[in-house]
Amino acid sequence: MAGFVPFLFVSLIATGCAARPFYPLPSKISNENKQPIQTSRPYNIAHRGSNGEIPEETAVAYMRAIEEGADFIETDILATKDGVLICFHDVTLDETTDVAKYKEFANRKRTYDVQGSLTTGFFTVDFTLEELKKLKVKQRYPFRDQQYNGEFSIITFEEFISIALDASRVVGIYPEIKNPVLINQHVKWLHGKRFEDKFVETLKKYGYGGPYMSKDWLKQPIFIQSFAPTSLIYTSNLTDSPKIFLIDDVTIPTQDTNQSYWEITSDHYLDFIKQYVVGIGPWKDTVVPEKDNYLQTPTDLVAKAHARNLQVHPYTYRDENVFLHFNFHQDPYQEYDFWLNKIGVDGLFTDFTGSLHNFQEWTSPLSRNHSSYKSSSSEVLEKIALLISSYKNG
Repeated sequence: MAGFVPFLFVSLIATGCAARPFYPLPSKISNENKQPIQTSRPYNIAHRGSNGEIPEETAVAYMRAIEEGADFIETDILATKDGVLICFHDVTLDETTDVAKYKEFANRKRTYDVQGSLTTGFFTVDFTLEELKKLKVKQRYPFRDQQYNGEFSIITFEEFISIALDASRVVGIYPEIKNPVLINQHVKWLHGKRFEDKFVETLKKYGYGGPYMSKDWLKQPIFIQSFAPTSLIYTSNLTDSPKIFLIDDVTIPTQDTNQSYWEITSDHYLDFIKQYVVGIGPWKDTVVPEKDNYLQTPTDLVAKAHARNLQVHPYTYRDENVFLHFNFHQDPYQEYDFWLNKIGVDGLFTDFTGSLHNFQEWTSPLSRNHSSYKSSSSEVLEKIALLISSYKNG
């Protein structure tokens, strides 16, 4: 972000991300002079921000992702006890916050049914926003950089939107309607409104709307994602913003309709869901199965989706060896090359925005490092030389 993000990044670390609001709400700066979002190559989707470096779903993780070249910043939307929409992945706070150290919250631990399994922990739906703002976020994986643990707070959906809208170039957002069944069971809004209603209201408040690739979409790009088919269908009646149907592992049924992986990837179901979505977001091992950490023969899921004009945005790509299949010889660039150039997907959810951006820049036909660029550049220079020569001789 041309000097702005590094300064803010350092200042946020120095101040420890003071409570609320640490970042101004959207200023709605005109997009007229901003660099537009690229649409000529697969999308670089910053999964929970640049969370390979910075604790997930924090303001700094998102600003870092923008600085590194993300096309979209991705987030999971949950709700607080008092109905405020927040950016947080897990329905419980236990794994990625310091909630356990607060004695005043010791009696908040509950057991709820989450997608058919009894889950015990400190649930976001049992805390107000003011209470959640007291907590600090930490890295999910112990093998990632731990120096920022305890530095940053949970942010709201509106604060997330502000980061995208106030970027120095057009940056898309990719919010997920997270666990809508659980949220609608435990959080109640006035006038019988649902989680999905509040979600779309927030988007409309800040100008998001319009079909994929429309003028309005290009001004403020967005994909709405969910694992819950009924939630996506309900939301399609509230906004024409493009939607992505997320697909989990083959062993996990849909969270609201209890449909199997095999059902929701059938020709019949894809024909049905394409009325409401512009693409699918499958777990990558369902696209190309693995055995003993080696890739097997790819399925026909990408082909079936593309035959229906549906985009495919698999998740999640991570640079560490523990996540890389043996086929890629501990090289994340080989993984990117495989998925982008052999499988032919339309976007990737990655924890490491910078490495995906670098790969795409280095291998793009427009890149100065690409052989075709050098070849075409040479050809242009030769043509110019011939024109100059003919002019002089003329």
